[in-house]
Amino acid sequence: MTVDRSFAATFRRDWLAQPKADILAGIVVALALIPEAIGFSLIAGVDPSVGLYASVAIAMIIALTGGRPGMISAATAAVAVVVIPLVRDYGVEYLFAATILMGIFQGIAALLRLDLVMQFVSRSVITGFVNALAILIFLAQIPQLDPTAEGVTWYTYALVAAGLAIIYGFPRLSKAVPSPLVAIVLLTMVAVFWNLPVNNVAGEGKLPDGLPTFGIPDVPLSWETLRIIAPYSLTMAAVGLLESLLTAQIVDDMTHTESNKQRESWGQGVANIGAAFFGGMGGCAMIGQSVINVASGGRGRLSTFVAGAFLLFLLTVLGPYVGSVPMPALVAVMIMVSIGTFSWNSIPNLRRHPPTSSAVMLATVIVVVWTHDLAMGVLAGVLLSGIFFAGKVRTMFDVERVRRPHSAVYKVTGQIFFASVDRFIDALGPESQFEDAAHHVVIDVSGAHFWDISAIEALEKVVDRMRRNGRHTRIVGLNTASADLFDRFALEDRTGLEIGLAPH
Repeated sequence: MTVDRSFAATFRRDWLAQPKADILAGIVVALALIPEAIGFSLIAGVDPSVGLYASVAIAMIIALTGGRPGMISAATAAVAVVVIPLVRDYGVEYLFAATILMGIFQGIAALLRLDLVMQFVSRSVITGFVNALAILIFLAQIPQLDPTAEGVTWYTYALVAAGLAIIYGFPRLSKAVPSPLVAIVLLTMVAVFWNLPVNNVAGEGKLPDGLPTFGIPDVPLSWETLRIIAPYSLTMAAVGLLESLLTAQIVDDMTHTESNKQRESWGQGVANIGAAFFGGMGGCAMIGQSVINVASGGRGRLSTFVAGAFLLFLLTVLGPYVGSVPMPALVAVMIMVSIGTFSWNSIPNLRRHPPTSSAVMLATVIVVVWTHDLAMGVLAGVLLSGIFFAGKVRTMFDVERVRRPHSAVYKVTGQIFFASVDRFIDALGPESQFEDAAHHVVIDVSGAHFWDISAIEALEKVVDRMRRNGRHTRIVGLNTASADLFDRFALEDRTGLEIGLAPH
């Protein structure tokens, strides 16, 4: 009975807490998904239906299986760019097979709890990721605003300006309907009624006119096929999970709620497998559409499900009307997303935050914008964070020499690991350099911790140098973990050396 009540409470919270807001937000997202899915299909070199059907399947499935309610997942550029060579050399059926294997890899990642790796992604990297994505979203709209491009006239700029005015002005009149949806509907009516010479959705690519059908990829079930698709699948799985987990963290922050990252990893795998069986390409979470959803009031799983279901309805029933939606209306929505996504506080924080944090944030932005590869930018930011952290921690130890009647005591405090071993070795002697050099040396490490083999080898070098200079050396205060490393990896010849453990 308790389980039933818990399930009912969770179902109401995730699906029925605010049905009106979720449904309206999902409709807005569905409209915004169309040009993006078509564009990603063209990037991958496949028919627009492959990206559109993927967006339908992934959104509907992830609404059921994902761990972050209110987040939007669909076909994405991050995955599309990975599969360009695969589609070019082997065809779309191999893409479907690779997408299934991608989902399997993501399921394995969930079992291995690889989502915990996100704990090593610093706040500076996440801020850089968000800012870079906001910049990329804005840059992606430039072709639709290029005055030399076909179909771009002064009407285009007028509609974009009108769309932004509606998006930001309508909420002052009413918040009953999401302002992006109002902007899209009104601008479509204006463009159609006056037959304005602007680009529309139909000009982006042919929309499918039927339901997706279930099918198994037409590829040989052989080791050769696995050899071909496995590298692509592994890369797709890694990029997809990285972007999904980062987006989940951003939505967590926006909604002030927590999400289940392990379930999200597993759900992404199931959604991608389902998309492949219905003629779709791989995908992952989309921060732009997720921001649209949250900004439009979407919070529950219902908003994500409606986004996929309404997109399917648009494609199969309202295709001709959807094709009439002017691109300037969607450009206005995406500019709003870009503005809302960018962390504007990060600009004044460049002066207030530590220089290393600001450097990590800027490096992440630069690499992502330069390469258009989110994974590369995040990797660069994480590596730089690690380098700065190691550089900071390497200075967090101290060695104090105290001369006593019959010995010299070196009191070591702090963290000893691969980045600090050189300073550690330099700080401990040799004892013979002092005028009051002692025959007996005590190295007191009760306030220190030795983290790795490099640290143990450094201690070994210090002891060996002391011994070669005729000093009787005693190590005291080793904690249990450090002593275990020392016993396993330090020198075997311990003549003239005494070791004492820290008291429990």
